[in-house]
Amino acid sequence: MRLPSLLRRQSPTPTRRRRRSTGLRTALAAVLAAVPATLLLSVSGAAVEPAGLDDPAKKEIAMRLVSSAENSSLDWRAQFDYIEDIGDGRGYTAGIIGFCSGTHDMLELVEYYTAQEPDNPLAPYLPALRAVDGSDSHEGLDPGFTDAWVRAAQTPEFQAAQEHERDRVYFDPSVSRAKRDGLRELGQFAYYDAIVMHGASGFAAIRADARRHARTPADGGDETRYLHAFLDARVKEMKKEPAHEDTSRVDTAQRVFLNKGNLRLNTPLTWHVYGDRFHIERDPAPSVRD
Repeated sequence: MRLPSLLRRQSPTPTRRRRRSTGLRTALAAVLAAVPATLLLSVSGAAVEPAGLDDPAKKEIAMRLVSSAENSSLDWRAQFDYIEDIGDGRGYTAGIIGFCSGTHDMLELVEYYTAQEPDNPLAPYLPALRAVDGSDSHEGLDPGFTDAWVRAAQTPEFQAAQEHERDRVYFDPSVSRAKRDGLRELGQFAYYDAIVMHGASGFAAIRADARRHARTPADGGDETRYLHAFLDARVKEMKKEPAHEDTSRVDTAQRVFLNKGNLRLNTPLTWHVYGDRFHIERDPAPSVRD
């Protein structure tokens, strides 16, 4: 009997598609259960909820930051129709967050999409996706699956399905966990970026390591000190695999913001990933591309 895949993705190329490493997606709900946001006091003394990374403008920044590392581009919306086998043992990698045919999240995406739109180009490939889940096999997918993905990606329905699954599996749980830990937008982003690369169990290991060295703000600790500990643990986790040896998405991006005291992830933002320079001058409108 084929075991469920525990792998996440990592591109062997230096400038394209850095994928996450081993992680148990099935443990995500338990590890990162949705929780109420941390409450702050306003000037008037009333309890108010901070905007957080799920504010539309901040979320757009988060998507661009991740895309700079995953795709060497700020235009994450250009990735809906992306699909290729990058030779990492995870089968096809595709879409805005790198759904993989070998790691179950692509299967869940196509199942969700088909429940919404039964007559879609990918629906005929569901039996094959179930059969190859947990492997790098293309059996039953070639030669037509990649063309079907590109056709589907031209539709607003499949684009919406990709965003739905990205949020359900990765963004919403990680932001909720960060809010429970008392972290503001930069810390929320650090959690999200970690789970994108390392998966649920990898993220849990990084967080556990960080908490051995510093307390979260929710536990009475200093936010900056805890985030340095988290980024230290993240770098340590990345260096366990040769494909993760370049840690610039931490060292010359997140660590730069942290050293500047930019815990709210306020613009303008300038950072470097894999030697490339990126800049966001002002909070973007979520529906506008640069």
